[in-house]
Amino acid sequence: MSETTPTAELLFSPADATPISTDESTVKPWSQARQCLETAPKAWLSTVRPDGRPHAMPVLLAWLDGSVWISTRPASRKGRNLAGNPHCVITVADPTLDLVVEGTVRRATDEATMRRVAAALKAKYDWDFIVRDGSAYEDDLPGSPEYGFFEISPTRAFGYGPDGLTATRWRFP
Repeated sequence: MSETTPTAELLFSPADATPISTDESTVKPWSQARQCLETAPKAWLSTVRPDGRPHAMPVLLAWLDGSVWISTRPASRKGRNLAGNPHCVITVADPTLDLVVEGTVRRATDEATMRRVAAALKAKYDWDFIVRDGSAYEDDLPGSPEYGFFEISPTRAFGYGPDGLTATRWRFP
């Protein structure tokens, strides 16, 4: 997937009567949000259970080709949730930005992409996966558990400054 640059705008307008800044100069660039995603040691993934209740868990993530990638076991609660409803939210923070990204996921099925995601996770976390038969496996663990790799395509994102007074919304085409 080629990376697209979203439209950045203030989250609130002067008419909203909010303590959040309405100064256009405080709009954060997407490059700052992307850097936060690239370097985050972990993120929180929120999914939707079949009965509509939310589910949130920490995940490790990798940035590859303009997208966030996560791994999870297909039989895990989050894996089953994503299989049933691809809508999710991922949140990360660094000293300059609290970031909320709404999006949809798709599971990688081609082994070339899976090998690239496995290499990105290896480079960032020294986490070893073996790709075979359309899935990824962690052969270092008993039973060689199966993992799926999921690409998160953002639809909307929100960034909040550490001062609590600045907010940016990014809308994706």
